[in-house]
Amino acid sequence: MLSPTRRTLLGLGALTGALVLSGCTGGGGGDNGTRADRPDPDLPLRARAVATTDTLLADYDAVLGGPGAAQADRLRTFRADLAVHRAALATGLPSAGASTPPTPPRAGGSPGARPTGSAVNSVAALAAAERQAAGARLADLDAASPALARLLASVSASDALHAAALGDTGQITVPAPAPAPSGGTASLAPSASSSPSAPSTSGSPAPLPSAATAGLQSALAAEHAAVYGYGVVGAWLTAGAQRQDGYTSYAAHQARRDDWQRLLGSGGATPTAAAPGYRLPFQVTDAATAGRLAAHIETQLTGVYAGLVAVTTGPLRGTAATSLRETALRAAHWGADLSALPGLPEPGTGPSASG
Repeated sequence: MLSPTRRTLLGLGALTGALVLSGCTGGGGGDNGTRADRPDPDLPLRARAVATTDTLLADYDAVLGGPGAAQADRLRTFRADLAVHRAALATGLPSAGASTPPTPPRAGGSPGARPTGSAVNSVAALAAAERQAAGARLADLDAASPALARLLASVSASDALHAAALGDTGQITVPAPAPAPSGGTASLAPSASSSPSAPSTSGSPAPLPSAATAGLQSALAAEHAAVYGYGVVGAWLTAGAQRQDGYTSYAAHQARRDDWQRLLGSGGATPTAAAPGYRLPFQVTDAATAGRLAAHIETQLTGVYAGLVAVTTGPLRGTAATSLRETALRAAHWGADLSALPGLPEPGTGPSASG
């Protein structure tokens, strides 16, 4: 098994002839304009997400300030990721001090807050807090605009990466949406991501919207390429645990490919067929380059699924967010050094050690 902390040797974003098409990464990238006489419905959602981040920042400070903090360098890197999250989430908020986040109170009712007396004071507790935050990010997913939904899904994936790296790989649970903070009046729809494991094909679904169809076709094309790529990867991996990891990833992409084919077919579209072959971004000659190819495949797919979040709604948006998280976790497992916002363009900061 490749070390999950090894930095990928190639600049994944600079590769030419990429194996996986980036598809709809730009879909829904901009917030819809809001009327001057109507408040932005994203603002209470952003405020809640910022509150969750502030709680996590305070947790990191508490653990880093303790005696003999374990994994201090890693914790500082993850805290820097959270600062990037906060700056992105605070966009448009009144008096959004994104550069130096304040320490939030422990009580308050935001999804990330905990009762007084349950302060995080260990790496294990911090990992659990990151996992809980990963679910809290998705509670407002369906109520968010396309751009904010994509951001929330990316931040959630980053939280899950932190949790896994710190030793917590438990299930991500999505809570019910909370009331708008500070007496906000935004009407929040029920969370679409409470059961985001697979698209529903029961009953007689209505035809898919054109934007969702295009996004799903791009995701399907990317999964076809991923299945092909993992066929190459598996041929070079060492027998044993490493090859089993490759097979597990291969099977996951086959399953997701089949999901998208069924969903597109039931929605009245003709699923994109696999190409006869795919051009690899670099030559694979041994287990090390096979691992790099796996990392590249998964990293490219984070962009595809971030784009799919932006062009879908309801349960399908939750499934896209889950796919983003899963492929980010696999990318980190194969050694990719993901940014603070997986699947989104680099925010202009240095690389993260989230892997």
